[in-house]
Amino acid sequence: MSDLRDEDAKRDLGDTFRRLIANTGPISLMHYMGESNARYYHDKKVLGTSGDFITAPEISQMFGELIGLWLADMWIRAGRTEPVHYVELGPGNGTLARDAQRAMKRYGLEPRMFLIEASRRMRDMQLAQVPDAVHYPDLSQVPLEGPVLVVANEFLDALPVRQLVKTDGGWREVMVALDGDDFVEVPGRQPMDSAVPEARRDAPPGTVIETSPGAASIMFEVAGRLASQGGAALFIDYGHADGRTGSSLQAVKDHQKIGIFDAPGDSDLTVHVDFAQMEQIARSRDARVLGTVTQGEFLTRLGIRDRAEALAEFAPQHREALMRARDRLVAPEQMGELFKVLGLAAPGWPDGAGFSE
Repeated sequence: MSDLRDEDAKRDLGDTFRRLIANTGPISLMHYMGESNARYYHDKKVLGTSGDFITAPEISQMFGELIGLWLADMWIRAGRTEPVHYVELGPGNGTLARDAQRAMKRYGLEPRMFLIEASRRMRDMQLAQVPDAVHYPDLSQVPLEGPVLVVANEFLDALPVRQLVKTDGGWREVMVALDGDDFVEVPGRQPMDSAVPEARRDAPPGTVIETSPGAASIMFEVAGRLASQGGAALFIDYGHADGRTGSSLQAVKDHQKIGIFDAPGDSDLTVHVDFAQMEQIARSRDARVLGTVTQGEFLTRLGIRDRAEALAEFAPQHREALMRARDRLVAPEQMGELFKVLGLAAPGWPDGAGFSE
């Protein structure tokens, strides 16, 4: 399978899509997004100033430290149960796991470090940051005994999304077809009304709704683990706390937004996470939903301003950079408002800091 993937990587993905569509007809937008992101994350150095985007852990060590302190606080107040497992989905460069591990250790929390990552290249980068990490391609191999402390930062947004559009003939899945050599969106032929929540079925023509089977599956499994094993989880991503309509699919390349069909396999395709739906799934599995708040609220309540001041006193020559990083993480006009934090906990575990005043 990996040999086929490596061989495919040598080909232009856009041309591969064009041949497929010409031979078999339109493909779903979810198929297009899934294959494009699989190629993108397999081939490219995606994170950091030399990549296409920068995530919160690369902006400042304060982000990962506060995540680690939150996890340690939850574990301590829940009774310090062991064995305990740190589980990160989509660990990026490993920066968040490294900073969180350092902060957790200061308070006696030294969990086994499990990083859920399929890419061999990314695994090597993560091991450079967290040498004692154990890698698995999915959650199924994480031990079933002992609490799990789950972190997912900018993970759900990259999972393929299914878009449904209301037409004059009912609901249809959004497909990708060809207009000459150009990719275009078209409604599919198969009725999809049964896949639309009843409350939304009477929406006017042109309405688009998004669902992510992958994100729903991950939330279902994590919440079930919490309910059966104990633990807590943080999902941090950009999205909305209430259900919305419209397409949120976007492409980013070299830190700039481009058209979603401009560079398949060579740009990062993401969507806004529907946190209201994620909460509903978690509750269905008997996990406790601590709430969904903005990243700015969460980090401010955890003390990021005090932490920035403490670091600036220790290294005054870096004060200006530290304050810029703090503001980038919490300011409403930057990441503070658009990014949300969803907190979950096992039944019987305490409320988490940061989710109320």
